[in-house]
Formats: sequence, structure tokens, C-alpha cells
Amino acid sequence: MALRELSKEERDIARQKALAARIERAELKEAFGSGRISFEDVLVKASTSEAVARLKTVELLEALPGVGKVTAARTLEALGISENRRIGGLGIKQRTALAKHLAELA
Repeated sequence: MALRELSKEERDIARQKALAARIERAELKEAFGSGRISFEDVLVKASTSEAVARLKTVELLEALPGVGKVTAARTLEALGISENRRIGGLGIKQRTALAKHLAELA
């Protein structure tokens, strides 16, 4: 099934929406990494913002100081969370386990 061609205006609108989402996710990761917002705040924001809900959990963990790709991947594996899982797709048990782990780091 072929996708329909978008008009110039539709492409511009989509481009602006994508840019706004990237900026929102970048600001959230920076605030989370610096400790200005908590993991619970991120979850609340994910329930109201599609851009935040689509943020990969591994990217959020990598925003923390001293946490790189390997540490983030090992943490998710230890908690039984897929590396591809997005914040909005975390289940109750996964959210609880991740919140507990992050509290232990603090």
C-alpha cells in the first residue's frame, strides 16, 4: 500500500511537530539527568505528552551522570525491561522496579 504524497504545507507541519517533540525530549533528558525532575515526574509527563511517552527508557537512563550505554543496558536487563521499551509502554511492575532502582542510585 503506497502512502499518499504530502503537500508542502503538510510536510512543514510534520517537520515542525517532529522538531518540537525532539526538543521536548532533549529538555526532559537534561532536566532528569541534572536532578531537577524525578522519575515520577517523567511518568506523569509521559501520561500527558506523546513525545515523552515515545522516549526510549534506555535513553532516559543514559541521561544520568555516569550512566552510559552499557550500564543502562545492564540495568534494564537486570530489571527485565526490553531495551526497546518506551517510557509510555512500561508496565506497573516495570515502573515500580525502575523507580526503586533509581531511588537506590540517589
